Amino acid sequence: MYNLPNILISTVFVFFCAFPVFAAGGKTLIPPTDFEAYDTPSDNGKGVSLRWPASPSESIDTEYVVFVSRNIDAPFVTEALRINSQTMYEDNSDFKYHYAEIDPENILRKSSAQNNQIRKKEKYYFKLAITSGSSIVETGKLASALPKSDWFDWKKLNNFVLMISFVALVLFFINHARKSPNLFIRKISGLDAIDEALGRATEMGKPALFVHGLNGMGSISTIAAVNILGKIAFRIAEYDTTLKVANIDPIVMSVSQEVVKESYMEAGRPDAYVEDNIFLAASEQFPYVAAVSGIMVREKPATNFFMGYFYAESLILAETGANTGAIQIAATDSYTQLPFFITTCDYTLIGEELYAASAYLSREPLLLGSLRAQDIGKGILIVALVVGTILTTLGVGFVSYLFMAG
Repeated sequence: MYNLPNILISTVFVFFCAFPVFAAGGKTLIPPTDFEAYDTPSDNGKGVSLRWPASPSESIDTEYVVFVSRNIDAPFVTEALRINSQTMYEDNSDFKYHYAEIDPENILRKSSAQNNQIRKKEKYYFKLAITSGSSIVETGKLASALPKSDWFDWKKLNNFVLMISFVALVLFFINHARKSPNLFIRKISGLDAIDEALGRATEMGKPALFVHGLNGMGSISTIAAVNILGKIAFRIAEYDTTLKVANIDPIVMSVSQEVVKESYMEAGRPDAYVEDNIFLAASEQFPYVAAVSGIMVREKPATNFFMGYFYAESLILAETGANTGAIQIAATDSYTQLPFFITTCDYTLIGEELYAASAYLSREPLLLGSLRAQDIGKGILIVALVVGTILTTLGVGFVSYLFMAG
């Protein structure tokens, strides 16, 4: 006869011993064999890096949990990190490791109101556990780390080297432009046609119209347009032709008035400057378009300049000017409006040609040198992209690290 009480006791004992196995989906949870915490290198002194080898128990239902505490003897109840066991790998040639960076001070501050006060730098203690369902197994090793700030972020050394190289390139070409004012810049037909357009306006006795676009003075395209306006105003003062500048922004209008006035004084014709010719046409998009189109139809300017950033009004303005028979020169970095300008204008400056225009017209060494250095820098980047693509295709991937953000 079997002893029934002994059988019941043995069954209960086996059940409770095997419960973690059942809770873990039929396999025993094996914690990682190692766990380390250390100061995150090249940071602001707040980060701690955690690293541990992968466990054989990893599955889609298994998670790693890291607990943090300020005191080694205090209970570890604050979760610093919880991730799926099959994520956040750090590849290693021999074995897979998990890697994570955390800010323990921020985590502890959020976890309890009493920890909101600012503390001095101190060591933090960490425990790692692997969990699945209601079963959790901790590693036997306790890790600790003291965050420290660093003077230099070595991960961004490549950015620093590239910045210094580019600055040196700019300074070199600025110095070269001072010694050689005829520094070569690719010919831009639209800018070479400015003299022809202004000469036509002078012969016909009609004004030239300048339109900035719709952006305010904080836009780089508007700044570039104002620089071009200064050069055009200087030529117009020499030709003794009327210049009209239609504005949509009062600040841009004020800046334009000063720029045109300065250009007239530089040309020795301050008496020819008329402040009312630089005016505010309207303060909203389509009223502005209607006002400028009305000027084109009534006064029929011989030359129209569209310089700056444009929106849906570009085709209305350019088509109206084309119907009046004006020579039209446009420049914009708004790629959505370029097709309309290319179709309706005689000359169109595309994208960065708008920014290069002031250097092209003025031939100032500072602008010329900067422009030439930018072109050389772009050429270097294009070569690096081509060479890097070829090397990466051949399995040589170190080039990609030279241009990483860090």
